[in-house]
Amino acid sequence: MRLGSSVWASRSLRNGRPRTSLFSTVGNFDTLRIYSGAVAPPLRAAVGRTVELTGTAQGRFGAGRRGYLRTGHPHPLRRQRVHVVIMGCGRVGVSLAAALERLGHEVAVIDKNQQSFRRLGSDFHGQQVVGVGFDRQVLIEAGIERAGAFAAVSSGDNSNIISARVARENFGIEHVVARIYDHKRAAVYERLGIPTVATVPWTTDRFLRTLLPDGVASAWRDPTGNVALLPLPLNEGWAGHSVRGLQDATGARVAFIMRFGTAVLPDNKTMVQADDVVWVAARSGTVSDVSSVAARAPEEEN
Repeated sequence: MRLGSSVWASRSLRNGRPRTSLFSTVGNFDTLRIYSGAVAPPLRAAVGRTVELTGTAQGRFGAGRRGYLRTGHPHPLRRQRVHVVIMGCGRVGVSLAAALERLGHEVAVIDKNQQSFRRLGSDFHGQQVVGVGFDRQVLIEAGIERAGAFAAVSSGDNSNIISARVARENFGIEHVVARIYDHKRAAVYERLGIPTVATVPWTTDRFLRTLLPDGVASAWRDPTGNVALLPLPLNEGWAGHSVRGLQDATGARVAFIMRFGTAVLPDNKTMVQADDVVWVAARSGTVSDVSSVAARAPEEEN
């Protein structure tokens, strides 16, 4: 939006004096009118959507520090703050709380051990609530009724999942996640509608990335740890063979192919080309076998 020299919201805008005047601007797709005691001439909006300008005008060239342009998108300095309740004040809980506060969100941490809050340090400005995370009154004290998210990251799988279910089912919290050590339980909890982070498979995968930098490590695992998505190193002999033949030989499913920097969704008739980066989905226990087969030259297709 550009203000011409003949259009001024008030005298203070024209002469640049420090005197301020409050104004409000409402516009539609074509015009914008400024109200400051009297209606100024219509002004073309810079973009074709409804805009609103509010705040304090100051100086010759536009709004003062408190003014901002509303275009249906949040102002970058006025990001939505979310109240997040974290159950568990261990290392993960402390790290998560600190990260959320750095992003400008409000945090409440629940732990049954008062001494655990020492880990938060003096820089933490959120709530500290002593109790168990699945107790209704404890959750209310932590502000669960106005919370936008809940994270259960204590050391107990049962406590985490019960707390997550209470937050979701009793208080209607949409964004809920629970940390689970036993990846076999994670599948059950996923079916209950509770997103989980299976710590053991995730940690194992990160160790593989460090210990075997040139080996095969998955880029993603499902929360249960059963399915892995990974780039598959191929023997150059696979060039010219079909995706169907590669899938039949390895037992994995080709998810997509990166070809000349572009992702391609293949079908059974798609032919593998030289320099393709083939991404496959495979069961976690078969990753080594899949990579071994792909590293060998293929047998001739019938």
